Amino acid sequence: MHERTGVDTVRPPRTVLEQKIRERRQTLEEFTEYAERFAREHDEPGTLSLRHLQRLITGRGPNGQPLGPVRAVTARLLERIFGLSIDELLSPPPCDDETSELRQMLDVSRRIDGTLLGLLRGQLDSIRRVDRQLGAVVAYEEVGAKASQVEKLFTHSLPGNTRQQLAVILTELHTLAGWQALDLGKTQRSWQHYERAKQGARETGSESYEIHTAAEQAFVLLDLGETTKAVRLLHAMRGRANSECPQLLRSWLAAAYGEALAARHQPSESLRAFDDAAELLPVEPSAPGSPYVVLSSVHLDRWRGHALASFADPTAVGVLSRALGELDPSFTRAETALRVDLATALRSAGEDKALRAEVDQAKRLAVTIGSVRQQRRLALM
Repeated sequence: MHERTGVDTVRPPRTVLEQKIRERRQTLEEFTEYAERFAREHDEPGTLSLRHLQRLITGRGPNGQPLGPVRAVTARLLERIFGLSIDELLSPPPCDDETSELRQMLDVSRRIDGTLLGLLRGQLDSIRRVDRQLGAVVAYEEVGAKASQVEKLFTHSLPGNTRQQLAVILTELHTLAGWQALDLGKTQRSWQHYERAKQGARETGSESYEIHTAAEQAFVLLDLGETTKAVRLLHAMRGRANSECPQLLRSWLAAAYGEALAARHQPSESLRAFDDAAELLPVEPSAPGSPYVVLSSVHLDRWRGHALASFADPTAVGVLSRALGELDPSFTRAETALRVDLATALRSAGEDKALRAEVDQAKRLAVTIGSVRQQRRLALM
């Protein structure tokens, strides 16, 4: 048996002739045999050897020299087989834009290194800073654009550490975008961002990201008034978060669960969850490689104060006022929500003069950062 010469289907075809043979799914030997049969059956005098065919499909002669004129009988044979002129058959194939783009993106993704991944993480951190200080009205479009960029790189990356690191960045971007969209009053879009974040989280190789993205999505349910579903979801995520999960994440999950229980009007259970969160709260910040969570004793007091205000607990004003005095002033969105909570607590306490001043300040901040979510809450006061 003679050796079969296959066609390299990875390398782009060099001529239309090579492309056409590939489309027939024939080896070069199979095509030369077919050409001989075709010549006999159609009374064509032309012949085509394997060596000659190999030269024709490259468009070059021996040693890379320009291809000389093709014998008329051979040209006629090929023209009859394919229905194209010999000049067309020996010309470069038309460019396939989609194939070219795919090859380009695969090549780009292959060149991603640790330096570039560090740059993408740095850009994410910068966007977070802009977002927390100026709000989603400024940062939301930037997050969307960055997510689209990372999505292209991730989609064209092959399994391995680089793909996992891109999945982490993509997950964090969509998680941030989900929270921003919720603040802008775009609940459907927020839900979609969290769905995309959960898909990315499954590629990170870390269950912590899956737990965190699913838990954050519970806040969309809370805004829709689906408190029972939110409580169930957060309870399930707390159950999944074992001792291997970062302690800060487990503290955050307990606080989120406490907020959902408060929305469901379960004050005792809510405060117990906040006690759990305080007990779990670590002294050190979250370790590298874990989901981005902002939680400190000040933020925990802010969350507890929100719960206390929701069921008109008289201690809410003191807790929220203390948190407001200690809050980092760069957390503008957090301050806005905190002031709305404080206004809620002041209204329950019957402190009308302080209430009006707090409402005015909260409205100014909510409009400045474009927080539709907080403006809706203020409209009810």
